[in-house]
Amino acid sequence: MAPSVLQTGGFVLGVIGAGALIAATAINNWSVKDRQGDVVTSVYTYKGLWQNCETSSSGLTECRPLYGLLGFSGTFQAIRALMIVGVVLGVLGAVISVFSLQCLTMNSMTDTAKAKMSLTAGIMFIIAGVCGIAGASIYANQIVASFRMSTYPGYGGGGMMNEGMGGGLGGGLGGGMGGLPRYTFGPALFIAWIGGGVLLVGGVLKSLAFRGIVEDGKSHYPGVAYKAQSHNRPVHDDHHSEGGKKDQQYV
Repeated sequence: MAPSVLQTGGFVLGVIGAGALIAATAINNWSVKDRQGDVVTSVYTYKGLWQNCETSSSGLTECRPLYGLLGFSGTFQAIRALMIVGVVLGVLGAVISVFSLQCLTMNSMTDTAKAKMSLTAGIMFIIAGVCGIAGASIYANQIVASFRMSTYPGYGGGGMMNEGMGGGLGGGLGGGMGGLPRYTFGPALFIAWIGGGVLLVGGVLKSLAFRGIVEDGKSHYPGVAYKAQSHNRPVHDDHHSEGGKKDQQYV
């Protein structure tokens, strides 16, 4: 496959993945209230990395921002950091990827420089994808632990939930213990997983494009043609040949 096609495909996938990570980080639907078994469903509760919200059947939505750093567990702060790092690297990789495209001609930029920029953007995409997938997976693991604790009171695998149900993910991911509602996966988790996967594929394509550009540069390297020395006997002019004949006659 041509390096230009790999570059363009990696760029498009990188932009899509970075946009998905931005959307997943910004929206508040990381965990939603489990309505299974609830008689009254007039209130819809969902939580995110930055706000906890409730929506009533009348359409009124109220959100409580999650301010401060000391009021939440280290795992929750690590999830925030992973998503922020993924977003920053994804955006930077997309910007660098624009200038590394072969269809964009710049007089002062060689193919070698574009190849290096393509590799840099690819590495950024891969790291951003790993951060997005890791952050969403850690959050999902805590949701599963909380759900199991609410469903099976004897379950002891709560991780940070055992340390404090109220100060965990989003300031209140809890189970049914103590009357707290149960929460399940929200749309933001799936958006983060898909965005991270797309970034990984885009990063791999950009890395393969770097290899193709380098190989094309080597194949077009200007070589020096070697011309073998001729072994034909020198041809003397007529004057020297006639003089030689006269000398032979007088000997």
